Amino acid sequence: MPERRTVALVTLGCARNEVDSEELAGRLEADGWQLVEDAADADVAVVNTCGFVEAAKKDSVDALLEANDLKDHGRTQAVVAVGCMAERYGKELAEALPEADGVLGFDDYANISDRLQTILNGGIHAAHTPRDRRKLLPISPAERQDAGAEVVIPGHGPADLPEGLAPASGPRAPLRRRLDGAPVASVKLASGCDRRCSFCAIPSFRGSFISRRPSDVLNETRWLAEQGVKEVMLVSENNTSYGKDLGDIRLLESLLPELAEVDGIERVRVSYLQPAEMRPGLIDVLTSTPKVAPYFDLSFQHSAPGVLRAMRRFGDTDRFLELLDTIRAKAPQAGVRSNFIVGFPGESEADLAELERFLNGARLDAIGVFGYSDEEGTEAATYENKLDEDVVAERLAHISRLAEELVSQRAEERVGETLHVLVESVDAEEGAHGRAAHQAPETDGQVLLTGGEGLSVGRMVEAKVVGTEGVDLVAEPLTGTFARSEEAGR
Repeated sequence: MPERRTVALVTLGCARNEVDSEELAGRLEADGWQLVEDAADADVAVVNTCGFVEAAKKDSVDALLEANDLKDHGRTQAVVAVGCMAERYGKELAEALPEADGVLGFDDYANISDRLQTILNGGIHAAHTPRDRRKLLPISPAERQDAGAEVVIPGHGPADLPEGLAPASGPRAPLRRRLDGAPVASVKLASGCDRRCSFCAIPSFRGSFISRRPSDVLNETRWLAEQGVKEVMLVSENNTSYGKDLGDIRLLESLLPELAEVDGIERVRVSYLQPAEMRPGLIDVLTSTPKVAPYFDLSFQHSAPGVLRAMRRFGDTDRFLELLDTIRAKAPQAGVRSNFIVGFPGESEADLAELERFLNGARLDAIGVFGYSDEEGTEAATYENKLDEDVVAERLAHISRLAEELVSQRAEERVGETLHVLVESVDAEEGAHGRAAHQAPETDGQVLLTGGEGLSVGRMVEAKVVGTEGVDLVAEPLTGTFARSEEAGR
């Protein structure tokens, strides 16, 4: 009988990383590895790192060091780094962090089982030399699908596995193994990005934009529904570009209704939308399709024209407010969130005031604020007109305070609204918690359901908002009513 091999996956960063971890889990389980939740119970701890900003990179290093400590008093024999930070730095990370027994890039994912076995046996798999992954695919989007078959792209595993490898649900099962039993799961719509924002390094290590085929996305959603998932969240670096390499930039508009019709799925959510690429047809589908959440995760980043141009982005305060007015005219309860960078090189006091003007008029449900810092390899890192760190910190604190006040005010505006809430946790002491259509997992607050005895995880409940706790809402389930489709706000 083969020796029992155990592995634990520790995931940091965004929802895209979570999908990648579940692909790795699927590959490992198919090759006989036993997946365990606690790294202390695993022969190998695999840390899926984030390489986006400095704080995320620090968290990744801390997670690797914490896993390494287990080797002194636990079962763990090896710690391996994968993910964006491992891909971005390769040999440099391996040399700087000898506590990691292996640093594997995306090209290693297809052979992850062999790589871990080599490391577990005491062998060495040399860390890769990082390369610009944008150069792996043709410049022309129309030529990428054929070329993509020769490139390892995390989260783009085949939707139909050979007999013997697919999980019990049959040949529709994707190359994926769920790592939790939550009623919500992310589905990767595409990978990479063709935009050249001056502050962002992601395209260099995630590569050029390439869509997954609609049939693969649909098959994976059907499989997730069979696993008990009620809400799917479509993720990529830029969902508004979906389909451009498949010959149809409006492909998302036709795919969303099909996903909403999958048996068992109660809500479909789209994340990561570019304001400059929003189009009337997409807004119509997002605001009028039953079971598709009227939710807009719009990447504004700033609203002062000069700062946006320096960022290699487009738009301004008035155009952004006009876009929001268009959305809310179609769906008054639509949820909108965004992230912003303050202290960007050359940002003036007038630019900051312009950003405040936008935030005060935008009525956003959730706001993320980041202070600018150089990311190596980006155009902005070469700019000369940098602001002092204390100025950046001061502006970050100021806009963060404003953001907190504004999202609390927006939550208060929702008192009296009727929402459809997906129950995600039920606790005897803390009660039932869930999320409404305007709340994405982990980023946008939640709903506390009062007097919801008998509720269970995975139920979609109709509830009336009766109070707020900061960005969070307090709601009372409407007696005897359980929502069957996500139509709130339409």
